[in-house]
Amino acid sequence: MAISPQTFPPRKRRPSAGSFISPKLNDINLLHSLLHLTTQISSINRSTTLLLLKRSANAVVRKAKLLAVLFEDLIRNSDSGLASSSSSSSFLLCLEETYIVLHRIKTLIEDCSNGSKFFFLMQIETVADNFHKLTGELSTLLDIFPVHDLDLNDDVQELVILIRKHCLQSKPVIEDSERELRNEVVSVLESIKNEIVPDRSKLASIFERLEIRDSSSCRAEIECLEEEIQNRSEENSKSEIVALIGLVRYAKCVLFGASTAAAASSSVEVQRRKQPSELVVPADFRCPISLELMRDPVVVATGQTYDRESIKLWMDSGHNTCPKTGQTLAHTELIPNRALRKMIALWCREEKIPFDAETVTGRPISRVTNKAALEATRMTALFLVNKLKVPITNSQSMEDSNAIVYELRFLAKTDSDSRACIAEAGAIPLLVRYLSFDVGVHSPSLQVNAVTTILNLSILEANKTRIMETDGALNGVAEVLRSGATWEAKANAAATVFSLSGVPAYRKRLGRKTRVVNGLVQLARCGPEGPRRDALAAILSLAADRESVAKLVEGGAVEMAVEVMVAVPEEAATVLEAVIKRGGLVAVAAAYNGIKRLGAVLREGSERARESAVATLVTMCRKGGSEVVGELAAIPGVERVIWEIMAVGSVRGRRKAATLLRILRRWAAGLDGVEIEGFSTTTMSSATTVVVPTSNSVAQ
Repeated sequence: MAISPQTFPPRKRRPSAGSFISPKLNDINLLHSLLHLTTQISSINRSTTLLLLKRSANAVVRKAKLLAVLFEDLIRNSDSGLASSSSSSSFLLCLEETYIVLHRIKTLIEDCSNGSKFFFLMQIETVADNFHKLTGELSTLLDIFPVHDLDLNDDVQELVILIRKHCLQSKPVIEDSERELRNEVVSVLESIKNEIVPDRSKLASIFERLEIRDSSSCRAEIECLEEEIQNRSEENSKSEIVALIGLVRYAKCVLFGASTAAAASSSVEVQRRKQPSELVVPADFRCPISLELMRDPVVVATGQTYDRESIKLWMDSGHNTCPKTGQTLAHTELIPNRALRKMIALWCREEKIPFDAETVTGRPISRVTNKAALEATRMTALFLVNKLKVPITNSQSMEDSNAIVYELRFLAKTDSDSRACIAEAGAIPLLVRYLSFDVGVHSPSLQVNAVTTILNLSILEANKTRIMETDGALNGVAEVLRSGATWEAKANAAATVFSLSGVPAYRKRLGRKTRVVNGLVQLARCGPEGPRRDALAAILSLAADRESVAKLVEGGAVEMAVEVMVAVPEEAATVLEAVIKRGGLVAVAAAYNGIKRLGAVLREGSERARESAVATLVTMCRKGGSEVVGELAAIPGVERVIWEIMAVGSVRGRRKAATLLRILRRWAAGLDGVEIEGFSTTTMSSATTVVVPTSNSVAQ
């Protein structure tokens, strides 16, 4: 068999403190607490029907109900005073231990009722044994319970003896039908592992018996299984749970079809409301480069933490310094910051934000590979892609396509194996069909789901090549970027450009496409905050290539950055710095009118925005000559602000501020004709200054 019961030891969910710590109450309050606890156990059983181990659970609940009679009688007797022995330490200790056992019973029943049905089924022998052990502990406590020393009526005394007798006779009970069902699940997993498509009727029977009857219940089951992975530390058991997730995901599509368009749209809307950019993300959880929530925090040689994707892009662009401190990196090794990642994951869980991060190799950090899971994913992807091959003929088929594409979108965000399987199944050319303007007009959600699926697929390095080589894919993304039906579609198109531009060769190709550049600039200029940030991030990535910078300048990226600097100063200043650094005099001239806005950022911006602003001004002054320096010097109080940055800024910011102050001082002293880093200024008249490159000029 592929899976044995020992593979699934009991979950390691942390019980409440009351499960291990004695209440330390006086006898009366402790009795009331015990009565309340037995009532809770009874109410759990009434409100929730257990599919498995009903006999074991019901037997424990019946004993709890009978114990409630004992506690009620003890409480009644307390009104007239308990017997002297009732106040003894042994009696109180017995009550405290009984409280702990009952609390553990309550926790076990809650776990069985609210957890994953498949997980419960696979560890059914262990759970049955837990019920038996708890019953045995209850029997031991009743053995030492001072029944005859308490002022109890005869009926209650006989009841305690009866409960003790039943506890002694308790045995682990598993129905034959439950064992058979578990073996059927194991058999299906084994067939999937051997690349055999499971029988549909057999799958339907399993899910019917577990009362998983629609797509929503499948999604709930997957969420429960994913929670189980978080509660476990053993790699083997994690691997088998991943196989169960693959099985449920496959059956969800095969048995119940793709999610309806309404459900998909609703789910998309819920996800849209839960985007990190719309929440107040703690500062320590934001990447200093992208300012977005870090998914895979890593530490560089200087000890600073960045998101892996952002710092890798920085290094791939030819930088060998730490973006935050400006120090030269002693090495380029990226060390995972696991402690911070766990804190971010916990915060995301509390805020209901999907959290998925990948290592450099493309393997998810929190997931484990499994042959059965991989084959189930491949079968799921192939099943969905084959259904998507039906031509669009009417609105009904477009609605069906929307549901299928949404399923692919959801699958593509899970892990690298899913992304690889979807692409290998031939999904990308089919998804490109839904990026057109006509599709956006008739079915905006279909266009959103299609471009978002391509975005999710592009996270995998191998898929970047597939996307770039697919006919019409790049034009389709550009079409959505320029004329997408919704802001969400445009934002995800911009994010796709950013993802694809991570490969230097593709960055050049994207930067040469006028439609892509114009679409990004227009989105950054007119879009709401979230899409605007996505567009600026893509522009910043393209600006790493000198040839692309010329297109960005031609497309108005400099003027756009100046315009949006008030709304998003950090991103705008960073983009302006990158473009001007490689854009030459044309970029400097385009940014001339933005010098005063850069001065405002120097006064009021964040540390990173001020650092980018001062670096931009240094580059402009070096390339633009005395006219640019004069415009900067005309800003009231600019020297005081520069002195402030020199005192409290980052290492790089202090260095750039010192350079800028030196330039201003030389200009104020009237040092015309002084060479400033590759350029000399020559005075033609009292009113005109031109910039002349010297023979020693070097590329910036």
